[in-house]
Amino acid sequence: MKLKTKLTLALTTLVAFAGSAFAEPLKIGYSDWPGYTIFEVAKQKGWFKDAGVDVDLVWFDYLPSIDAFSAGKIDADCIVATDALVAGASGAKSKFVALLDYSEGSDMIVGKPGVESIKDLKGQKVGIEVTLVEHLLLLQALKANGMTQDDVTLVNTPTNNTPQTLASGQVAAIGAWYPVSGQALKQVPGSKKLFTSADAKGLIYDVLAVNPTSYAKRKDDWAKVAGVFYKCVDYLKDEKTKDDAVKIMAAKVGADATDYGTNIPGTHFLTLAEAKTALKKNDTLMSIYGSMTVGNKFNLDNKVYKDSQKVESYVAPSVVMGLK
Repeated sequence: MKLKTKLTLALTTLVAFAGSAFAEPLKIGYSDWPGYTIFEVAKQKGWFKDAGVDVDLVWFDYLPSIDAFSAGKIDADCIVATDALVAGASGAKSKFVALLDYSEGSDMIVGKPGVESIKDLKGQKVGIEVTLVEHLLLLQALKANGMTQDDVTLVNTPTNNTPQTLASGQVAAIGAWYPVSGQALKQVPGSKKLFTSADAKGLIYDVLAVNPTSYAKRKDDWAKVAGVFYKCVDYLKDEKTKDDAVKIMAAKVGADATDYGTNIPGTHFLTLAEAKTALKKNDTLMSIYGSMTVGNKFNLDNKVYKDSQKVESYVAPSVVMGLK
């Protein structure tokens, strides 16, 4: 090989290494939903470094994480796909580089003692964070029982405050995700699950939403992050390592590991193969496209935004499809 060619190759390698070594850390917002908290496993195991990508995980309550993403303070956020549409409609567009999970029981409508079914809520007050995901779940529950939103009175309540609100007797039911939903059931003896996301699988997808500029500039790094996420899922699903994963996740949110492990099935963590299947286009809730179409309609119907969002523009399927 000629000296000039060798020098060119060496310089190219050095530039690539320098670009990787001195790139700013990718700032990712995550919060207390199990499908997000699982990233804590990667953080503690050093898997981002092993994958050759520098990541700064930034802990938030859920809604403030969306605000931080919208303000450009973080590069990506772990978010419900439907909520990503809301942020996008306000100008904070995103690209989904990974499908994380769909809720399969951890999102709940919880009734106070004496309320035995969704139909018992007719004429009653329900505490939910209006226009967020539990509102969508409530509408699905009402629809399944031949009711509409007009049959109840919504009381706008921050999700983290719903256990106290239910305990106060101010409302007949609340909507919340785990671990908050679990706290409500514990704090209010006699309270009951009336409807959960297991009754509407695929309605609530969670995704890793990335700023489009960051995605365009560092697509390879985002592919590494996506790969690490699915490594975390495999670690959680492996019976040999599941307990360790649960212990790490429970500690992050201050929950009892045994209780946390019992509630893990309420979140359907997507394996890489399942994520690839969910990226196939169809009109069912098992497709991210079909699910987001329902979410887009919900946002339009509730005047969350005026202009319909193009679902396909948010999904970046090549990242997941390119993983092995």
